[in-house]
Amino acid sequence: MENNSKVKIGITHGDINGVSYEIILKSLEDERITDFFTPVIYGSPKVAAYYKKMLKIEVALNNIQRIEYANPKQINIINCAANNLRVEAGKSTKMAGQASLNALRHSIVDIKNHKLDILVTAPINKNNIQTDDFKFAGHTRFFANEFNDSEVVMLMVHENLRIGVATEHIAISKISEAITVDKILGKLKVISESLKKDFAINKPTIAVLGLNPHSGDNGLISNEEQEVLIPAIQKAKEEGIIAIGPYPADGFFGSGEYKKFDAILAMYHDQGMIPFKTLTQNQGVNFTAGLPFVRTSPAHGTAYNIVGKHKASHESFKQAMYLALDVYKNRKMITKEEVSV
Repeated sequence: MENNSKVKIGITHGDINGVSYEIILKSLEDERITDFFTPVIYGSPKVAAYYKKMLKIEVALNNIQRIEYANPKQINIINCAANNLRVEAGKSTKMAGQASLNALRHSIVDIKNHKLDILVTAPINKNNIQTDDFKFAGHTRFFANEFNDSEVVMLMVHENLRIGVATEHIAISKISEAITVDKILGKLKVISESLKKDFAINKPTIAVLGLNPHSGDNGLISNEEQEVLIPAIQKAKEEGIIAIGPYPADGFFGSGEYKKFDAILAMYHDQGMIPFKTLTQNQGVNFTAGLPFVRTSPAHGTAYNIVGKHKASHESFKQAMYLALDVYKNRKMITKEEVSV
């Protein structure tokens, strides 16, 4: 990255009835922010003004029609919303869902046209955003689909702790059938490559968690570890990936073993997210590994219950922006090294 100030970070406004605008505005409140990058909010100037007044946050916004008009010395906002958009703070509405989808669609066009360098997404409501052309359980699958079903990993990041999830947002009853040798191997490949390219770790080590209590107790409880995870780990090793496990999840975190690894692959959402959120205390970031562009988001949801109360912490969102910049810089450095060779 030759000059951070030239990097454009797109920010989608997420659900307008949640805490999105509060965490966005608070994160951009420091006037020095434009020394590091050019912020471009994909959202609604009208909604932004509503929350600025409600929360008494003084942030000057530059209204623009297209990203080409973004002022590198200002916080820019592109209107992606319908004129009749209505805020109903703390409530889930179809109108809010459509507004969040419009912002995503608009930002994706600019990403694909190489007009935007980084995307940081504010929280959406996974129910109200559903339409005939959006049938995904969150951002991760949506982006994977937009980029030809890329193999991606939802990687939760805080400093040296990185936890990936093999099966993302699916029902507990479907996890076992969703875990296959190819699935685990694919996730390990993405994580290993991301650790090298995005986090500048030359020889990353990855811990794999077992699916069952005590990692199945050698088949006494169940056989997924014996029939799926161990063969997948062996295949990964044959391809030069340093993957170790499967580890019983409780002891792995309880003993501090997690500190010895560059990343961890959990089998399902709560197996990874509960220890992650407990350990990171609202400072974690959701990074989508495997995409051709850098995308991050805060590691929390819409938080309808605290909208407008000045209680929403913007720390996770702020960290999402800074992590995205670091990853972008690492990718640029790797690209330059490859070209020079």
